[in-house]
Amino acid sequence: MLALERRNQIIEKLQEDKRVVVSDLSKQFGVSEETIRRDLEILDKEGIATKSYGGAVFNENNNIDMPFNVRKKKNVSGKQKIAEIVANMIDDGDHIILDASTTAVYIAKAIKNKEHLTVITNSIEIMIELSDVSDWNIISSGGSLKEGYLALVGPQVVEGLSAFNVEKAFMSCKGLSADRGITEGNEQFAQTKQVMMHSAQKKILTADSSKFDRVAFSKVCDIKDIDTIITDEKPSSTWMEFFDRYGVECLYPGKSGAN
Repeated sequence: MLALERRNQIIEKLQEDKRVVVSDLSKQFGVSEETIRRDLEILDKEGIATKSYGGAVFNENNNIDMPFNVRKKKNVSGKQKIAEIVANMIDDGDHIILDASTTAVYIAKAIKNKEHLTVITNSIEIMIELSDVSDWNIISSGGSLKEGYLALVGPQVVEGLSAFNVEKAFMSCKGLSADRGITEGNEQFAQTKQVMMHSAQKKILTADSSKFDRVAFSKVCDIKDIDTIITDEKPSSTWMEFFDRYGVECLYPGKSGAN
């Protein structure tokens, strides 16, 4: 097993159990305790975990991004539910934007039965996922690859996305707060999503229930700037009243018009 793969599995265990023990990990992966300590030191430096005597605890900081392959495995069921709702919103021949979120990867999987779509994205993973679909137009935003994200970022992305006009843009977020709006872990992703919104007639946020009442580092926009929010379970009555107040449509499994 590669060291990176081992560390990703340690991160998954941290997310589930909130803490890990060096001796247990050493037995699980068949490596020395010193090797595990080096892994935990790396995760500590990255801000993912806080190393302690004999182990480490998970860092719940909202501004720390997990590796893409770790995030993709989190709340798979919720992301698939969101993707099913999105699939019902997309018509044959649509021009759409998908961001570089893990939720968008599940959306890409769910819409493969559509015909003649144009998909613009800054996600390397989505481009690979859709590479075998015929009669579609898959357009890269351009830009520089951001390490660990499988995402393209930078001024070329802003310039590239600004050249297009699409019917629908689908974007995720790190946090969704009534007071602070829609937020992202860094300013590059926030800026990219602002451009995606500007290029779209309909602006759609895809956010599973874990994103509600959380605030990340960089603001994307106010919630009232979004047309529709799609989530994996019905939000609280307080949230539903908030959405009604600002004319934001909220779709979730079981609601009329959604699967």
